[in-house]
Amino acid sequence: MQLSHIDMNLLVYLDALLRERSVTKAAHKLGLSQPAMSNGLKRLRVLFDDPLLVRTSSGMRPTERARELEPLLRVALQSLEKVVRPRTQPDIQDDYRVFRIMASDYAESTLIPALYRRLSVEAPNISLDIMTPSDVSFLDVEQGRVDMAINRFESLPQSFHQMPVWSEKFCCMLSVDHPIYKNFNLDSYLEAKHVWVSKTGYGVGVGVDPDDVQKLGFVDEVLDKMGKKRDIAIFTRHYQAAMLLAEENNLVVTIPARAAHLQAKNSRLAVMEPPFEIPPFLLQMVWSPLLQHDSTHRWIRRMIVELGEEISAPSFQS
Repeated sequence: MQLSHIDMNLLVYLDALLRERSVTKAAHKLGLSQPAMSNGLKRLRVLFDDPLLVRTSSGMRPTERARELEPLLRVALQSLEKVVRPRTQPDIQDDYRVFRIMASDYAESTLIPALYRRLSVEAPNISLDIMTPSDVSFLDVEQGRVDMAINRFESLPQSFHQMPVWSEKFCCMLSVDHPIYKNFNLDSYLEAKHVWVSKTGYGVGVGVDPDDVQKLGFVDEVLDKMGKKRDIAIFTRHYQAAMLLAEENNLVVTIPARAAHLQAKNSRLAVMEPPFEIPPFLLQMVWSPLLQHDSTHRWIRRMIVELGEEISAPSFQS
């Protein structure tokens, strides 16, 4: 007989009857009337083609078939209870899991160390697998093969869930020995050599076309609208490399401010406010609808939001 043809409530009735060995007590336990429970027992006898409980001088006693069913029934009902049980806070301490995050170099450098420090205390058995934008596709995220993507996005599939991590502004980094350090303005900025750094999309990257302003990103688009253009000497996809290059005394790096915070103790570098207005951008985390209700995933998402509020950008030098 197919499950779709069975009233599953009858299994709950049978469990109560086998526990209580009494129609009256089983009815009371389930909040039913005695006639309703008696009717349930009749239906159970038809379903299993067995009396199940028989009346004796010492009360109701289960048949051999009922004794066979009793342990199987308990296991089945316990499993069903787990299926419909409301979600609770996951036992993170005992959660062994590899959490895969696609993160830009910028997000990996600024957010992931703080995330690891929290996880090492609160969820020491969770491992992180940090993947680059070139490692994965939107399809990987959509199908849940990647737990989360953290980046800035121009467009996203409509099915994705998303949440902001922080709003980010830009800053400029240059050596304190740079000739323009004491006279940092738009004119000196445009006269200097620059390091371009970005890698925000998915898929295998290709070489940069310096004349394709649309693909150069925020900074160069703003300059283009002003009728200006910077002299880019080096194109890189790594923020850490860009900040090391900023130590050269003839290069300027324009990067997200929280990335610059990683070099806050470097006395050889100055963090300056850009000499023109660059709109801030939003760092987002996105994930598949397949993982929306995963308890551990939700717990880590909340942690990332908290970290986003704690990680601050550096102050500019005047």
